[in-house]
Order: sequence, then structure tokens, then C-alpha cells
Amino acid sequence: MQRRSVLTALAATPLASARAQPAGRVLRFVPQADLAVADPHFSIAFVTRNHAHLVYDFLYAMDAEGRIHPQMAAGHTAEEGARLWTITLREGLRFHDGEPVLARDVVASLRRWASRNTVAIGVFAELDSMEAPDDRTIRIRFRRPFPLLPELLGRPLTFPAAIMPERLARTPGTEQVSEIVGSGPYRWVAAERMAGQRAVYARFDAYRPRAEAPSGTAGGKIAHFDRVEWLTMPDGATAAAALQAGEIDWWEQPVADHLPRLRGRPNIGVETLDPLGFMAVMRFNHLQPPFDNPAVRRALLGAFNQTDMMTAVVGTEPALRRDDVGFFHPSSPLATRAGLEALTPRPAADIRAALAAAGYNGEPVRLLAPADLHAINVMSQVAADVLRRAGINLEYAALDWGAAVTRLGNRGPLAQGGWSATCNFTSGLFTMDPLAHGFLRGQGQTAVFGWPNSPEIEALRQQWMEATDAAERTRLGEALQRQALRDVPYIPLGGFAVPAAYRRNLTDMVRASVPMFTGVRRA
Repeated sequence: MQRRSVLTALAATPLASARAQPAGRVLRFVPQADLAVADPHFSIAFVTRNHAHLVYDFLYAMDAEGRIHPQMAAGHTAEEGARLWTITLREGLRFHDGEPVLARDVVASLRRWASRNTVAIGVFAELDSMEAPDDRTIRIRFRRPFPLLPELLGRPLTFPAAIMPERLARTPGTEQVSEIVGSGPYRWVAAERMAGQRAVYARFDAYRPRAEAPSGTAGGKIAHFDRVEWLTMPDGATAAAALQAGEIDWWEQPVADHLPRLRGRPNIGVETLDPLGFMAVMRFNHLQPPFDNPAVRRALLGAFNQTDMMTAVVGTEPALRRDDVGFFHPSSPLATRAGLEALTPRPAADIRAALAAAGYNGEPVRLLAPADLHAINVMSQVAADVLRRAGINLEYAALDWGAAVTRLGNRGPLAQGGWSATCNFTSGLFTMDPLAHGFLRGQGQTAVFGWPNSPEIEALRQQWMEATDAAERTRLGEALQRQALRDVPYIPLGGFAVPAAYRRNLTDMVRASVPMFTGVRRA
């Protein structure tokens, strides 16, 4: 979009009259990428997860210190050594279509979610029964103890445990729901959606917030704006100009090059709202050559310099990058240096020789590179240079994020539109331990895109889940990292934080791994 006025350009649409509202009652936000998928159970994209926290509500939620609290739930009991869970819903909850939230809606939603969320798939494989004996009670029985159920339901994961009406939750997990109906503080305005440009949310006046103070994704979610508008702006210069002109209020992930200028503006705040930031990865397709060969994947350990990767993402500001990371977040109790000498950067000639010894013989490699998502775009450019210098026969497939999400689901060979490798990142929160660490899994066909198959990783993870002793969990975390360096489900590329930029007339910004549109208000 050429820089004239973002809102002037959008006002040229037939929906302009629907948007003619006082600016103080509308919050305008630039997300990290366009919302390609609005079904919360259908996409691993952070933008879909963030959208879900506007529209949907959850049984449990996580505060800013990482503690889990009831949200839609009024409370629960755990019996039979955490095999039997009984959850009671709060009274008076309603969906956006006016219908009450009932226990059978929750059961249907959890069944659909558990068919998609890679963590829940394994846990719910041990499900004995899940039922709604009355309108406010959900009873869940597992065949083996699972003491972490509130953690699993309450962490702000991708593929979140969003609750929707039973009529929609019955949609197979292989299909997207026909309507976006939740019970959260904002409702989806489908008529004003413009793919690639705009998503619109309106305050749901029947939402009943909890009485507790907001913290993270937990507590009382109070909507102070009539509308929240997401305006997609892939061009950083356009977003920076719009923020400075007051045409937008909040830019989720400013491009690093624009941060110094934005920090110099007295009416703009630049702040890291997510204290754990992100962990970057090089992910391989384990189903197709050449990365179906673990020796070829191992040959690339040491190919990527984490400092170079993270500098490309956030610049030279040391506070915004971590270039010494393994398979767990540096602040995690499980973080360890065990085996990480394998990631020490090596010359391209050494990588080339290691690839040849592993059996790589010039097979084509397709690197998927979403060009409209800054962090992945610049990591992909650096990675492409590294791979080419190492002798990889590389095809660089630049495409938009929406197309990339679809393409990443293709398990076929390159001739059928498949892919070989891609740069990506995940929330630092997810990498604190094995519970929600989707990239550190080995379930094969049910794993996150890339589909690594490692019974050893899965066995160690299960042992960690069942361990109650902290020392034993630490030992298992080290064993998991060593096994990951043998199987290479991905290569760690570093850690980074992306400060948000916003107009200083916004107050009470909530610190969480999810952009929170409740609590925040305009002064």
C-alpha cells in the first residue's frame, strides 16, 4: 500500500460507513501477519491463537507469573490420583449467538481441540470417558494419572482449547468451522472481514468478566473499546508512518529498523510486553528426502550462527536477542548446555563435507519463506545463504504467510507442491518444558508440520510428564536435549524479543505472550 493514509485507503471500501465511529471507541491494531485462518482449532499460526483470545473464552488461563487459574471454570476436583477430573462451569456464560454455554458445548469443543492440538492428541489418547452429566458439569476420566490438565487447558497455546457451541464443535477437525462464534469479550464481525487487509471485532456486551484483576490471559477481561480493528500492513514503513500519524494505535511486531525512530517519538511507547519472547527454529520435513535421513539433518548442526540469525531479526540490540539457546528457553529450569557443542558454528566447507558423508547427493531442497512475516523472512534469507554455501541445491520459495500455512500441511514430495525446510519461531512460553513444546515431539504423522518420528523423544517426554521429583525432571530434560541432537526434529536458531509499539494514550497494557485487547484503555 502506498503511503497516503491507511484509513483513507480503507474508507474507499463499501464498508466505510460501518466504520465511521469516534476514534476513541475504536482500537486499531497491526498484527504480525494477516489472519489467514479464523478457526482456533485449525491453524498453528500465532495470529490465529491471538484472534482466538479475542473471540473465545477458555476453561483456564495463565497469569503473568505463569500460574494457572479458572476462567470459564468455577472450579474443579481431581480424584483417583488425577485420573478423574470434575470441572464446574461458571453461571451465566453466553455465546455470541445468545445461547447459553453448556457443559455439552465444552465436551464437544474439547473433543475437537484434542484431535488437533499436538499436546492434547497424546494426552487424550489415554481418555477413558468425557461427559456432561448436567448443564454445568464436565467429567473427564483418564486411564492413567494426568495432574497437568489445568496447565494444558490454560496455557495460551497455538491450537488453543477454545470453547465454541456444540453445533460448530461437531465440525470434523479436518474442516474449518462455518461460523466464528465464541463466548469471549469481543465477537467476530464476519461482514467486515477483508482478506489481506482487515479483521473486525465488536464488544460483546453480554460477556461476564471475572472479578479478579487481569494478569496475563487470566482474570477479569474488561473490554473498554466498542471495536477492535486489525489492519494488515506487511510493509514496515507503512505501519511506522501510520503509527506516528495516529492512524493506528498499536503495532504488534515493529521491524527492528524502525525501533530507533519510534523510540525517539514522545507520543509513542516501545515496550516488550511478552517477557519470554520467541524461540527460532529451522524445521525440516522428515517425510521427504533429503531430510528423511537423520544423518543429513545432523550434518547441518553447526551450519547456522545464532548471532547472525538473531541480528537479522532484531538488530544489534543485545537485550532483544539470545544467541546461546538449546532446546529449552534460557530461563527454564530445564535449560542445559548438555551436547550444545554440536551447535558451534563451523565453516561452510566442513558442513559440505559432513553432508556428503551423510549421503546428500545434490537432491533439491525447497525452503518455504513467508515474505510478509518479518522475522521468518529475514531468517529465511540468512538460512538460504548458509545452505547454498554448504552445497545445498536450494529452491527459495517466497510466498505470503497465508499461503505458507496451507503449504506447510502438504506432506507430499516437491513435485506435488511439498517442501523440505522452513524457518519458524515459537513462543518462549512453549519451550519452558516438554508439556507444550510442540516442536520437541516425535509423534510422526500427528506431529507439528515436519512430522518427526522419534519414539525415544516421546518416551522421555512421557517420563517427564509422570515424574514428580524436580531432580528427575531435570535429568530427563537433559536426556531430551541429547536425544534431540541425535534425531534433530529442528535446529535451534536463537531467541528474540520483539517490542510492541503503541500510542502513549493507551494505558494499562497487559503483559502476556498473547496481545490482550481487554484491560487496555485510551487515556
